[in-house]
This record gives sequence, C-alpha cells and structure tokens, in this order.
Amino acid sequence: MPLLPRRFEKIKSVLKHRISNLTILTEEIEKPHNLSAILRTCDAVGVLEAHAVFRDNKIPTFNSTAQGSQKWVKLSKHENIERAIKSLKQKGFKLYGTNLKEDAKDYRAFDYTGATAFVMGAEKWGLSESASHLVDESIFIPMRGMVQSLNVSVASAVLLFEALRQREESSDYPRSSGKISGLLYHKTLFEWCYPEVADWCKRNSRAYPELDQHGEIIENLPRSIKFRC
Repeated sequence: MPLLPRRFEKIKSVLKHRISNLTILTEEIEKPHNLSAILRTCDAVGVLEAHAVFRDNKIPTFNSTAQGSQKWVKLSKHENIERAIKSLKQKGFKLYGTNLKEDAKDYRAFDYTGATAFVMGAEKWGLSESASHLVDESIFIPMRGMVQSLNVSVASAVLLFEALRQREESSDYPRSSGKISGLLYHKTLFEWCYPEVADWCKRNSRAYPELDQHGEIIENLPRSIKFRC
C-alpha cells in the first residue's frame, strides 16, 4: 500500500523531535508489560534508541501496552551489562543507576541536559552489583508511602520526563542538542516509512533507495519488492 502524504508528514514531524543523547538501559527486565511500557514512554518523550540486557540473551516480547512503540524506538540488545555500560560511556553518556544504596541521591539533584542514560534494574532485585559499581551516579525517587520504590516502568517514566522537562525549561540548553540529522536522519526516515523494503536492502547489502518530497521511492525496484511499499 502506497505511503500517504499525510502519513509521511507525520513520520517526518515525529522524527524531527527525536533525541539521540537521552536513553535508557534496562538490565534483565523480563515482564513484557514492563518492557512495553518503557518503550511506550521512550516514544512519548522522543528517545531515538533504548538499550537492554536480557537474561540468557532471550528475545524480548511485547504486549498491547507498547501500542506499537517498538516499531518507532530502536531497542539495541547487549550481551551483558558491562559491555552495555562501556558502550554508552564511549559514546559520551553519563549513566544514572536507580537503587537504594546509602550513597544514592535524590534524582532531582542532577542536571540531565547533557548526554544522559538511566539504568534500570530487574523487577525483583534491581540493579546487579556490577551495574551499581559501573554507573556514574546512584539515584532514587523519594517515596512517602509504605513501599520503597515504584514499578520499573513508572520509575522510567518519571526519570525520562524529568530529563525532558529540564531540557525544555533550560535557557542554556541548545535546541539542536541531541536532534538527529544527516545520514542517520535519512536512514531512520526510510526504515520508518518502508520497514520491509529496508530489511530487503539489508539482506542484499545494498543502500536504501532515495525518497522524493512526497515520500515515494524514486528507484525502480523489483516487482516483488514493490508490493511491500
């Protein structure tokens, strides 16, 4: 089915507001509704890419809670938490791990306008000892009730929206910071518009075709591929 112009404009509008220097890293979050809710929040905030480590490298599943967000937020899977954290640090991210350690600080005490990654632990036991030692700062969300912590998906939402709030309200925060452009923009735009064609291009080790101003593929593709457009 052809991509309608209105759909193309909507995709471009959403992509224009995606943020590349704000992300979340989950460690062994197993429940589909939690992972789905986290990705839904990432989409709502404008996170371009999320990261995850799964127990035994299991393939993640999503339920209706995601509302299709997994199609719009890339989820990069890492072999273990050590490699995941190292990779993010090499990209310039500062990592904030949620836990209840004695040296953990109120999450509101930090500035999240720079490259920020929130590290969230598993539902039952939180961050692993290794992750707790590797993050740059330990943070917590203050509780006034009987429970000590929020559900991991709710906590993720609190932290991501706080980072977004700070960026929107800071007069010193450059509006272009974290916005994607150039090759990454065009690559992501094509994958969002034509995911099946993008998969075909990857399998055949070929570049993505160009799009015209209306979102139509300019190149004359094989007949079997055209039906996927």
